[in-house]
Amino acid sequence: MNAPFSPATTGNSAITEDSWQELASHTVARIALGRVGSSLPTRETLRFALAHAQARDAVHTPLELSALSASLQDLQLASLQVRSAAPSRAAYLQRPDQGRRLHPDSRASLLAAGVEPCDVLFVVGDGLSARAVASHAVPLIAATLPLLQEQGLRVGPVVLATEARVALADEVGECLQAAMVVMLIGERPGLSSPDSLGVYLTSAPRVGCMDSARNCISNVRPQGLPYPLAAYKLAWLIRAGRTSGTGVALKDGSAAEAGWLQLQQQLALAAQQD
Repeated sequence: MNAPFSPATTGNSAITEDSWQELASHTVARIALGRVGSSLPTRETLRFALAHAQARDAVHTPLELSALSASLQDLQLASLQVRSAAPSRAAYLQRPDQGRRLHPDSRASLLAAGVEPCDVLFVVGDGLSARAVASHAVPLIAATLPLLQEQGLRVGPVVLATEARVALADEVGECLQAAMVVMLIGERPGLSSPDSLGVYLTSAPRVGCMDSARNCISNVRPQGLPYPLAAYKLAWLIRAGRTSGTGVALKDGSAAEAGWLQLQQQLALAAQQD
């Protein structure tokens, strides 16, 4: 039987490189790792250990609310801070149900905040990667705001939530009487993506909403779905969801529009110039 590739040893290295190694330059996935005898090269073992450590750090590093709040102020956006019913990070990881409900004190503060009803409410939750939120939440909001302004939508204050699960946004949106809530949350880190941001859109948010009532945009980050494309997709879903509601009945058709193709071309051209 023929081998799927022809190994080649470069220079005086003991590492046998894969003949398709050049494909690794197009992805962060673990491909074309090479080998030393029947084992992985030491470099790849160390890279794996580093990636695993980064993933663990992403889960356990706390979210710096003050920095987020300051960045939002630069966008002329007020912010409110809440926490879930999970009393600690350990409890949050062991009891997902507690991360889906507000702490009684936070619920009371939202109800007393005197915030006017809005069309769209952003909730930023640490989730399983505070690093993702710290890196990508504000740039995504900044890219989305002009598109929402074009639709004439009222955007409420941004709610910053700790020990948060996706469904926490339902209760937040219900308390603040939002027509739609957008949860930006750190996704479970992978070994090549410890900073992936997830976006969940829910219309008529309320406690008890099913996951089937949401639309999700995943892997928002420069190495995944870039901010301009994620913002375009989110704005499209918001526009369509205002009439049809969100969830399984709302199918994403943003990529079929001319605006999406133009953005892709602009990003591709910018990448070539870099």
